[in-house]
Amino acid sequence: MINPYDELRSGDDFDIVEYETRVLEVIRSQVGQSRVLLALSGGVDSSVCAALLAKAIPGKLQCIFVDHGLMRKNEGDEVEAAFSDRELNLIRVDAADRFISRLAGVTDPETKRKIIGEEFIRVFEEEASKLYSIEFLAQGTIYPDVIESGKKGSVAVKSHHNVGGLPDKIAFSGIVEPLRGLFKAEVRELGHRLGLPPALTNRQPFPGPGLAVRCIGEVTKEKLNILKEADAIFREEVESSGTHADQYFAVLTDTHSVGIKNGIRTYGCVVALRAIETTDFMTCDYIPFPHNLLKHISNRITNEIPDVNRVVYDITGKPPGTVEWE
Repeated sequence: MINPYDELRSGDDFDIVEYETRVLEVIRSQVGQSRVLLALSGGVDSSVCAALLAKAIPGKLQCIFVDHGLMRKNEGDEVEAAFSDRELNLIRVDAADRFISRLAGVTDPETKRKIIGEEFIRVFEEEASKLYSIEFLAQGTIYPDVIESGKKGSVAVKSHHNVGGLPDKIAFSGIVEPLRGLFKAEVRELGHRLGLPPALTNRQPFPGPGLAVRCIGEVTKEKLNILKEADAIFREEVESSGTHADQYFAVLTDTHSVGIKNGIRTYGCVVALRAIETTDFMTCDYIPFPHNLLKHISNRITNEIPDVNRVVYDITGKPPGTVEWE
């Protein structure tokens, strides 16, 4: 079946104003008088998707925020607060234990993505069953997701939970993907046009499967807590330094190393830091942060997180790597 949103992007003369006009028509044509369920994560894509749908079908959008426990430090509360005073019907679902349980013993990144994608859908189905007349599921799928998942004739690099992680059978009449023809910069531009605040439209990307693909190997609560603390320190220091990066985050590797803390031998975790610059997220270069900044960040992470005794910096571009490690 042809996705109606695939036809919205054509040629090199792309115009965001024309795209907005056409996508509003496609949404209304597809949805009609039905109600739509959207996963609102607070990220750029889902936020812009929510604003667009609210404009296209006012009063017919139901947003659900699934707190899967795989978000950055304090992010669940921040997301809820950011949308508490907006004209959205928002439900927050605490599903952290459920997701962690499903991921127990899983180390393969593609399996993680599939599990998380399916679990998202199952949570939505359960929440939708408590509501009435929810016929469509909306997703913040963007153009790079489609390309990397091999849905436009390209070779699949990895599945995205917005694209490749859907189970074969879902309890909805169809999927609404109004950002499917946009690159990230265009999504931000559309968000500005829709009146979203810069705090939302300028947020750095965050993968659908969350920290599960930044926690190498099995995902546990203990490992997630270590990763959240390291990532929070890294982001805090980058932001306070005023150094520009299009995306930056910490990765908890599945490697341990010998170290010394307080004169005692340790065998601690290795944290990797990644910061990149890009225009379209299809390719990227690493950012050569000043050594003094990296040294300061490393000292904070190893001093403030008892389980970490080594920090490394990723200097790989895309290609040959991807932005995310998994």
